[in-house]
Amino acid sequence: MNIQIFGKSKCFDTKKAERYFKERRIRYQYVDLTRFGLSGREFDAVLRAVGGIDNLIDWDSRDPDITLMKYMDDPRAKEDKVFDNPALMKTPIVRNGKQATVGCRPEVWETWE
Repeated sequence: MNIQIFGKSKCFDTKKAERYFKERRIRYQYVDLTRFGLSGREFDAVLRAVGGIDNLIDWDSRDPDITLMKYMDDPRAKEDKVFDNPALMKTPIVRNGKQATVGCRPEVWETWE
């Protein structure tokens, strides 16, 4: 298993994901999403795994860009906006090879073990 957790340092769900894997002694790599972001290939792989850009966006965020994105019709424009501003992504993003989840999803991670 090659687990990567992309998250924000102050996100409680990110901390839950880290705790989940620590308790099970599963090694993982943590990447600070707001500091490092995702590479282009990682971003595309996550989009495919989670089912599109609308599942990756944190619609509950207080960022003013979220309000604008609710009215955008072009998914490509949304993808560009989110790629340029990783703070708009829902966290944690947990990857295991080609599989990925967004948010705290221990019921899915359990199937990866």
